[in-house]
Amino acid sequence: MKDITKFLFEIGHMKRLPRTGWFVAGVAAPESLAEHSFRTIWIGYYLALKAGANPGRVVMMCLAHDVQEARIGDHHKISQSYLDVKAVEPKVFRDQVNKLPKSDEMIELHGECMAGETLEAQIARDADRLECAFQALEYVNEGHEPCRPFFENTRQNLKTESAIALWDALAETDPKEWYLSLPRVP
Repeated sequence: MKDITKFLFEIGHMKRLPRTGWFVAGVAAPESLAEHSFRTIWIGYYLALKAGANPGRVVMMCLAHDVQEARIGDHHKISQSYLDVKAVEPKVFRDQVNKLPKSDEMIELHGECMAGETLEAQIARDADRLECAFQALEYVNEGHEPCRPFFENTRQNLKTESAIALWDALAETDPKEWYLSLPRVP
């Protein structure tokens, strides 16, 4: 239980680490890695259901996809063009989970997700991209117009039909619509 406890403290650190790409677009206080992961998991779950994929595998891939960033931080696309972050991420993830129960299974899922070849991995990766698109529209709605390309450039990189359908719905939905459409209490 001690190793599990230490791991849970480590991933808790993700609540305090910002997603750095938003800094480039002028967002002074961007979402955290944990906030990004939370919605990514929900997106992945619903995409998996729509695509007839295994939602449990997708959810686990979404849970694992950015865990290594608790140690190495989030690197936006400009930073990644100078650093070989993708090469080091699997080693970092292995080091993080190697003392945990079923670590081999988690390492396999993480590798499958990063490879992006199975339907579940493609859905998990699409969920990651779509979460960024959702966040971009929320930031645009708050006045951060430079975030718009983060949304607009997402659709061309989606691999699954369910993800494309969700992006299309997103393009037609105002971020405030969920609460503006709630019944009003007298």
